Amino acid sequence: MPRPTARVLTLLELLQSGGTRTVAELADRLGVEGRTVRRYVDQLIDLDVPVESVRGRYGGYRLAPGYRLPPLMLSDDEALAVLLGLVAGRRAGLTTTERTASETASAKIRRVLPKHIARRLDTLLEAVAFTDQPRDFDTPNAEVLLTIADAVRHRRPVSIRYTDRDGRRSERTLHAYGVVAHAGRWYVTGQDARIGEDRTFRLDRIADARTLPGSFEAPAGPGPAQRVLSAFATAEYQHEVTLRIHGTVEQIRAHLPVGVASLEEHEPAAGEDRATERWLRVELRAERLDWLPPVLASLGRPFVIERPDELRDLVIALADRLASYARQA
Repeated sequence: MPRPTARVLTLLELLQSGGTRTVAELADRLGVEGRTVRRYVDQLIDLDVPVESVRGRYGGYRLAPGYRLPPLMLSDDEALAVLLGLVAGRRAGLTTTERTASETASAKIRRVLPKHIARRLDTLLEAVAFTDQPRDFDTPNAEVLLTIADAVRHRRPVSIRYTDRDGRRSERTLHAYGVVAHAGRWYVTGQDARIGEDRTFRLDRIADARTLPGSFEAPAGPGPAQRVLSAFATAEYQHEVTLRIHGTVEQIRAHLPVGVASLEEHEPAAGEDRATERWLRVELRAERLDWLPPVLASLGRPFVIERPDELRDLVIALADRLASYARQA
């Protein structure tokens, strides 16, 4: 898009934000001289955009009161950013609509793109390779998401109707601390007011959300994202694993992040810093153990398996397989 045209659109966006803008302010925002601003205003008036001139010490330009804004206009770069965001969000599951809605939104934007931009977008999408396959996610209800987000912002209790993974339904009053997007799903973390304990809920399992009277104080401490990751690390699973690994926190976290395992970290001894390798206790819970032996092997650090014995057997079996492969001519 030619730069003067882009600046005219930027001028329109500035005026759409409301109020009166001085010529000096508009010139500074557009990076042009005052007389150029006046020329751009004339171009908008030629397009039947009712720009009014306001006289006086604080005069300048504004849109006529009650003017109905024209349809959303995007620059080429903005249109590309929106389309790529829709593609990435759909693949990651971070949308609040079904897949067809994202596809129709993309199609509407593509229809109004200049042909050369549409060709560039097609070229980019053909050249991009993804390391994972697109998956179908259970997306949350948009109204539920917006209601809870408003409750978070204003610290208002919210009533939710929730269905857990076993199909049990319940109605709860939640003091929501924050909304978190993690691994293709949306979560809300907060205090279940009835039992007075922190809980994390999947938003796609909330059938209804309703703001209640009153307010609450958010607790100090970890933020919402950290609370969700910690909840995953301490959730009930089939296997409870305890390890001792010799290394630094950074070395261990590179393979066993916060969302996977909890790390019992002690203050360094006298003369040591946090980068000093030492024995650290790691605890995690898992439905299956078969993924852990390769992870432990990739650590490249000494480790001791305290429990369960089944994991020790799996590690020994992996070591035997690797040794047999290495002996093959």
